[in-house]
Amino acid sequence: MVSQILFIALTIAAIAFFSLNVKKVIRNIKIGKPADRFDQPQKRLLTMIKVALGQTKMVVRPIPAFLHFIVYIGFVIINIEVLEIMIDGIFGTHRIFGGLGSLYNFLIGSFEILALGVWLSCAVFLIRRNILNLKRFKGIEMTKWPKSDANYILITEILLMSAFLLMNAADAKLQTMGVGHYITAGAFPVSNLLQNLLPNSETSLVVLERGCWWFHIIGILAFLNYLPYSKHFHILFAFPNTYFSNLEPKGEFTNMKSVTNEVKAMLDPSFTPEEAEAGRFGAKDVNDLSWVNLMNAYTCTECGRCTSVCPANMTGKLLSPRKIMMDTRDRLTEVGKNIDKSGNGFDDGKSLIDTYISREEIWACTSCNACTEACPINIDPLAIIVELRRFAVMEESQAPASINAMLGNIENNGAPWKYAPADRLNWAKEN
Repeated sequence: MVSQILFIALTIAAIAFFSLNVKKVIRNIKIGKPADRFDQPQKRLLTMIKVALGQTKMVVRPIPAFLHFIVYIGFVIINIEVLEIMIDGIFGTHRIFGGLGSLYNFLIGSFEILALGVWLSCAVFLIRRNILNLKRFKGIEMTKWPKSDANYILITEILLMSAFLLMNAADAKLQTMGVGHYITAGAFPVSNLLQNLLPNSETSLVVLERGCWWFHIIGILAFLNYLPYSKHFHILFAFPNTYFSNLEPKGEFTNMKSVTNEVKAMLDPSFTPEEAEAGRFGAKDVNDLSWVNLMNAYTCTECGRCTSVCPANMTGKLLSPRKIMMDTRDRLTEVGKNIDKSGNGFDDGKSLIDTYISREEIWACTSCNACTEACPINIDPLAIIVELRRFAVMEESQAPASINAMLGNIENNGAPWKYAPADRLNWAKEN
């Protein structure tokens, strides 16, 4: 009974703490401005199934795609076993589903093969990050914490899979010895290979089996509560993020209704302006972005695929689309902490632009959409960059000289070039 009470108490505390943190994240996302992403539900559902569930955008890089798929499938399927652990923990039973016979044997055997696949995949990922030092995992934004975060998760996965296999190995050996309540149930194609490494003492085997059992479930509960602090929050947010992703053609910018009203009124004096919400042009801080932009920031996996295909970054410019997303998330987290401490409306004197993201970064962007195409979960860094540019131009009238010259030419000549409209066809005249 003591172990059952302890198990129930730990589970309730872990779920409660996780729920509290998720509630804060959702509160932070709601700081953003409204965005209509509830249209075309069928198309959105298909996009989510294709991109988040099917991981179709991962296959551009086949090797990491295959390894990630193994980890993904393993994470989903092996955690079905958590249901049995939960029931055993609450009611004090052992392998409650063992009565399923051959089906149970098939499931446990499959779990073990997947666990080995996850173990090997995570080991390869660790080697890629820490020994091969792939360029994609580097950058000014990849400071000590982002690097450590990825390693913590990979090491945790290896430890959890190791505990699962050792638990089964000890269990299988106890079954053959006919010890206590260790009923004959399950097939152990991988953990059977480990049995020769285990002690022959019944007491030692029980301690090992129970120790690994507790380590496995506590590790899963700890992992659950680590997610809101980690880039691995994408495990949960990838699904809503792809569902609410932009379905419009890439490169099609959104118009501000208030500006559209002004332009239409200039062209047609009889035009009746549509109702438009008063507010800031563009975005200075995270509260000026849409809730979709903010959800994108929490969903970013920091994989670096966006930055690796960014032409500005390739040519040595300061821009990194991954940094844009990480900076937005960091600023949003900071604003959330300010709300927790001082309530809504607190001004800490900081902003997303200048404090976190520099002017040089936003003007280095070519608006080519390579980053949005490359993202495996449909994150859109360009949308944030465009809003920051709008603020710089429309609120502050601060833009690079080349941009100001172009805007002036458009205003005076109706084109980005300095030539008068009457001179545009001069190039076609014969000498």
